[in-house]
Amino acid sequence: MSENIEITRQRLGVNIDHVATIRNARGSAYPDPMVAAKIAEEAGADGITAHLREDRRHIADADIDALMAGLRTPLNFEMAATVEMQKIALRHCPHAVCIVPEKREERTTEGGLEVAGDDNRLASFIAPLRDAGCRVSMFIGADEQQVRASARIGAAVVELHTGAYCDFHYEGRIAARDEELARLAEMSALAHSLGLEVHAGHGLTYETVAPIAALPEVAELNIGHFLIAESIFRGLSPAIKEMRRLMDEARA
Repeated sequence: MSENIEITRQRLGVNIDHVATIRNARGSAYPDPMVAAKIAEEAGADGITAHLREDRRHIADADIDALMAGLRTPLNFEMAATVEMQKIALRHCPHAVCIVPEKREERTTEGGLEVAGDDNRLASFIAPLRDAGCRVSMFIGADEQQVRASARIGAAVVELHTGAYCDFHYEGRIAARDEELARLAEMSALAHSLGLEVHAGHGLTYETVAPIAALPEVAELNIGHFLIAESIFRGLSPAIKEMRRLMDEARA
């Protein structure tokens, strides 16, 4: 563990995107992401994450309206760095805005944002969001250039992409998994030293969460797909409570 880092309670953000995926598969009004968000709050979630994609494949504009009006916990609004999404974010002014890469052909977010190669545009893009009071986060890989660029452009937060670490674990590539975990630890420490708040997420499960939760600089985990999948078997509230328990255990 890094020196001089106080181990504090780690926040859990629950991503409800895939409740909307199930709803949209039938074009029905259910299951309602807002109901899922309320259950998550009652189960101990510290915030709700929702990604409004350009193609609206899951979360819809009306969902964001409902979440902004009905949540007791903060909304983390994930979005691509487009003019349309900036306007939506500025209209709502959610607690947090996380800028993510987005490609229409991908099934899910495939990697971290390229901040270092697009820093001038992104600095200008996030400035109005920051001025409006949103905590701006950059969703990036565990890469020194991306961490330093995120600090340079004025982001408040970086969320480190844990997808490769999780993929290596389930593929049985233990050496590669451990190397990626070491990179995540190193970049968490670097980001913290630069004054950035550190979050992490993507692909985390009961099997993979503990080593990430144990990183002392990581203040928040954002977890969605696994919790929605697990809720089919045990219910959403118990699924979240078990994740909360594992996080707290690792944190201790």
